[in-house]
Amino acid sequence: MVEMMQNVHLAPEADEDDLYSGYNDYNPTYDAEELENDTAFQQAVRTSHGRRPPITAKIPSTAVARPVATGYGSKTSLASSTGRPVTGAVQDGVTRPMTAVRAAGFTKAALRGSAFDPLGQSRGPAPPLEAKNEDSPEEKIRQLEKKVNELVEESCIANSCGDLKLALEKAKDAGRKERVLVRQREQITSPENINLDLTYSVLFNLASQYSANEMYAEALNTYQVIVKNKMFSNAGRLKVNMGNIYLKQRNYSKAIKFYRMALDQIPSVHKEMRIKIMQNIGVTFIKTGQYSDAINSFEHIMSMAPSLKAGFNLILSYFAVGDREKMKKAFQRLIAVPLEIDEDDKYISPSDDPHTNLVIEAIKNDHLRQMERERKAMAEKYIMTAAKLIAPVIEASFAVGYDWCVEVVKGSQYVELANDLEINKAITYLRQKDFNQAVETLKMFEKKDSRVKSAAATNLSFLYFLENEFAQASSYADLAVNSDRYNPSALTNKGNTVFANGDYEKAAEFYKEALRNDSSCTEALYNIGLTYKKLNRLDEALDCFLKLHAILRNSAQVLYQIASVYELMDDPSQAMEWLMQLISVAPTDSRALSKLGGLHDSEGDKSQALQYYYESYRYFPSNIEVIEWLGAYYIDTQFCEKAIQYFERAALIQPTQVKWQLMVASCFRRSGNYQKALDTYKDIHRKFPENVECLRFLVRLCTDIGLKEVQEYATKLKRLEKMKEIREQRTKSGRDGSGGSRSRREGSAGSDSGGSKGERLSAQLRALPGAGEPYESCSSKELDASYVDPLGPQMERPKTAAKKRVDEDDFADEELGDDLLPE
Repeated sequence: MVEMMQNVHLAPEADEDDLYSGYNDYNPTYDAEELENDTAFQQAVRTSHGRRPPITAKIPSTAVARPVATGYGSKTSLASSTGRPVTGAVQDGVTRPMTAVRAAGFTKAALRGSAFDPLGQSRGPAPPLEAKNEDSPEEKIRQLEKKVNELVEESCIANSCGDLKLALEKAKDAGRKERVLVRQREQITSPENINLDLTYSVLFNLASQYSANEMYAEALNTYQVIVKNKMFSNAGRLKVNMGNIYLKQRNYSKAIKFYRMALDQIPSVHKEMRIKIMQNIGVTFIKTGQYSDAINSFEHIMSMAPSLKAGFNLILSYFAVGDREKMKKAFQRLIAVPLEIDEDDKYISPSDDPHTNLVIEAIKNDHLRQMERERKAMAEKYIMTAAKLIAPVIEASFAVGYDWCVEVVKGSQYVELANDLEINKAITYLRQKDFNQAVETLKMFEKKDSRVKSAAATNLSFLYFLENEFAQASSYADLAVNSDRYNPSALTNKGNTVFANGDYEKAAEFYKEALRNDSSCTEALYNIGLTYKKLNRLDEALDCFLKLHAILRNSAQVLYQIASVYELMDDPSQAMEWLMQLISVAPTDSRALSKLGGLHDSEGDKSQALQYYYESYRYFPSNIEVIEWLGAYYIDTQFCEKAIQYFERAALIQPTQVKWQLMVASCFRRSGNYQKALDTYKDIHRKFPENVECLRFLVRLCTDIGLKEVQEYATKLKRLEKMKEIREQRTKSGRDGSGGSRSRREGSAGSDSGGSKGERLSAQLRALPGAGEPYESCSSKELDASYVDPLGPQMERPKTAAKKRVDEDDFADEELGDDLLPE
């Protein structure tokens, strides 16, 4: 009973008219913990309207009439303790509003007896979403438009990946689908609703892909479609692309026309775009030889927005017209072009702050820093090329011109280029074959800083090495190494001097150190391969040359050395394979062709050997070894008439060697032309009157023909044979019974016992006719000593550290620095 009375609230006295009293009191009706057991609440949750059962319409007169809420019984709505209707309760058919604000749910409809429903729950659940109609025209258009955009994106991605063919196919497919899309859209909507941006992007991408695939006619037609359509805004700018295509086609007049049309349609606010078009116009004028018009274009660019390319092209234009003073001014303007890059001091930590050091380390080699390096390198390249171009012509002599360029560079932000210009001055002296002046110029750097001193000493060492002054070359190589121990070119040159002195082990150490300092030093790698070859360490030599072949894929010297090593390793099949690769790189290399012919000959393949020997003879008809082999081959195959031309060629190359003329006479005799043979023997006897073999054949031929001169030749032959016997007796007595036989003196065509590869060919000649014939006893020693191979010594000599580059303005020149390359 006490508990029940705790929940009872008595009504206030009549004089206390407090309408909102008791709202702060706790009412168990709002106890959320018992909602699961509250029947009325559960019923409201299950109903569609979510309303509780209506309370009694009568206003209770006292608080005693209010039902007591317990945790076990149902909970009903309670009336206010003052007799006011409960908020939301229905009284006389009207629902009492929760608030006086209309937006809270109080509407006029409530006055007509409608239930209070601020959340709209009386409307029931939301209707289900309409199913997408895949067959509707609008949906088909949307899907087709999406597919077109995807094809354009795929085409651009394929182009960026280098697959130009796929990019063009995607662009064409996008164009076809876009035309279908336009037709479908025209059938449904008005023409004003066509997506012009999509049409523009499809056509522009198609034209770009045509141009990338060098289908210039199709690209121009596609650009014309865009340009002529007035509905496309700013389409006139694409005339720049059309001008570029005409420039590639070398139709320079049309290129200039379209560049100017594009320039007229671009407003002046787009300054950078206009400058680029002016640059294209200037370059086109240079290609057409209209240098004055080109100068006007580049002068305008340099006055509006100076740039390195425009300044360099301006110098080229003034060089073409030969205006010295304008060249000087243009060079000064080129140097004055601002680089707009940060100084190197920015990347040096000023303190020991770890946070600052971390930031500097992060930006030291980021993309922005790399771009700055590239821009600086490009500026130095333009300045160096321009200086090398104008220095010989701006003054009376190139030395004075170089001095002027050096002074101008010293007063600019490119001070470090002055030393490179001085070294390039020495290279120019070398081109003019003025070695003394080149050496004097390089010696000026001996007192400079270590980097420049090392570069100059390296070049001096190289010069002296080429002149075979190995002592001086070694001295300057030591100076270069001491100035900069990490200079691979200096170490390579030092190794060359040691190699020339025959100390191959020590030379290999220098080459190895050069490779440790710079693994891309191909000269050191090549030379260490030659060193291992000299030391007969063929596996290591082959490994070096194969590594070098991976770097220099088309180097004829490397391919030759690999074939040579395989030949030394008694692997002729591999040697022939690498020589075939060499011939594919250098098809006119007579040495490689003769080498390949020799390998086929050693393998017994005479037909292939004949082919390669003949090709070698065709490219270089002065190789005695090839001539002798071809002559021997035709004698062996009984075609003596064909052998005559080769032995006549050999006689022209070596007129003091009697054996070639004897071979010609023998070929005439063997072919049955005795009169020609007799005339040839007589001519040989006049040139070489002491030749015994010639007299023997003269006696034999005269006897056979029945000439009167036979007695004269027989008398001479007896006298020479007697003198020969006397000389042989003296030789035997001088050797004290050694039993050795000396070879006959030069011109006697005596046999030779040397082990050269010419001996194999001489052995072939000896085996052909009878034992008494003169041509089978030719001297191979004389043959080998009289001919210097044009390719062999180059292949075997250590390479010096040297590089070449070609500047973009088509002026080829040696790269300055630590390397030097002779002409």
